[in-house]
This record gives sequence, structure tokens and C-alpha cells, in this order.
Amino acid sequence: QVQLVESGGGLVQAGDSLRLSCTASGPSFSSYTIAWFRQAPGKEREFLAARKRFDSNPKYADSVKGRFAISRDNAKNTVYLQMTGLKTEDTAVYYCAAGMGVITSSLRTGAAYDHWGQGTQVTVSS
Repeated sequence: QVQLVESGGGLVQAGDSLRLSCTASGPSFSSYTIAWFRQAPGKEREFLAARKRFDSNPKYADSVKGRFAISRDNAKNTVYLQMTGLKTEDTAVYYCAAGMGVITSSLRTGAAYDHWGQGTQVTVSS
């Protein structure tokens, strides 16, 4: 059973950068597909980025492509989301997720992931 804990959220200004971390505990983390989602108040959960186990070509939502980057350090059981050029509309609770055997066509689907962190708040002020 994988447990995920996000950190790194906070209050920043528009244009700033922020790096979120997601540390996993449990076996075989390196075998999981990992992803980042976010949910803003009153909105549905939104896919941001995903990276399969040996995938050198991560997938991104159009809304964050070119601004956000997902990476993983399997030796540290940690996933990162580097965010640059933050906008006020990026304000949300950010979640990391992990799933085993997630097929490419389901990478953007929250239901494909079995394990979720508790979330970390990111607030971007103008």
C-alpha cells in the first residue's frame, strides 16, 4: 500500500515559481505511474501532468504545458511538480496520485489512480 504526502505549497505572487514534492512510502513505488491533479473551489478536479515508470515523455494538460514540469526521483521515492510563471488561476489544492498499470489513454483520468495524497494548497496572488 503506497501512501503519498505532498508538500511545498504556499502563497506566491503571479509570475513566481514553486516546486511541489510528493513523498511516497510503501513498496515498489518506482513501478507506479505518478500524476499531479488540482482542484479549485467550485471546480472539478483537473489533470495536470503524468509520468509512467520509464516514460521519458510525460503528458501535460494544455493549461500547464510549458510552465509545469513533472519529475521523479525513484531513489528518494519522491515526485516533483516544478511550476513556473504561476497565474492567479493556478490557485487550487494540488494532489499527487499513483497508479499501477495505468494505460496511456487513462493517464488523464483520476479514476485510474489508486493512491492519493492529502493535497497541498497553492495560492497565487495578483
